[in-house]
Amino acid sequence: MSKGEQKRQFIIEQAAILFNERGIAGTSVDEILEVANTSKGCFYGHFESKDELAQAAVDYLLGKLNDRRNNTVSKHKTAIAKINAALDNSKNPLKSYIEGGCPIVNFSTETDDTNPAIKKKLKDMVDTAITTYANIIQDGISNGELSNAINPVEFATRMMLSIEGGNAICRVLNSTKPMQIMINSLKTELASYALEKA
Repeated sequence: MSKGEQKRQFIIEQAAILFNERGIAGTSVDEILEVANTSKGCFYGHFESKDELAQAAVDYLLGKLNDRRNNTVSKHKTAIAKINAALDNSKNPLKSYIEGGCPIVNFSTETDDTNPAIKKKLKDMVDTAITTYANIIQDGISNGELSNAINPVEFATRMMLSIEGGNAICRVLNSTKPMQIMINSLKTELASYALEKA
């Protein structure tokens, strides 16, 4: 990576924190310049606009989410262990590994009517996560670990909705208890589909 590419990436990473904490509309170019310790000339040498930077920052944050999910599930062999580990990734929304909390929650309401490009990125991320979880469950059915009574897409969809909704509610209540209740409920439900030989 060249020095110019390194600088561009640094600006993206610094802006991503601000956007995730304050919102895209609530963050000025001057604030980005300050945290990235750069000039307007340098900024506009890398980005045509704040919107272009925002899209790159959202890509960066969603990439972190995607990498974490994939790294987590790849460490486990069974479908139940993979899904449980994915759920455990979200067990403490008050201490997010991404500064400012979950970018899906943070950007979804802000960009719903104002930024179709970012809204599509969020939609694609949610679709990918649901597909990943559904495929894991389907693999569990195929290899005899899970009963075919479970509907992989429905469970994966409820799982994703519960995680994202739980992230938001826990931050409002300043408590992890709702997320713990939800995680335990989904784990118990998933375990009820386990076949004895698994």
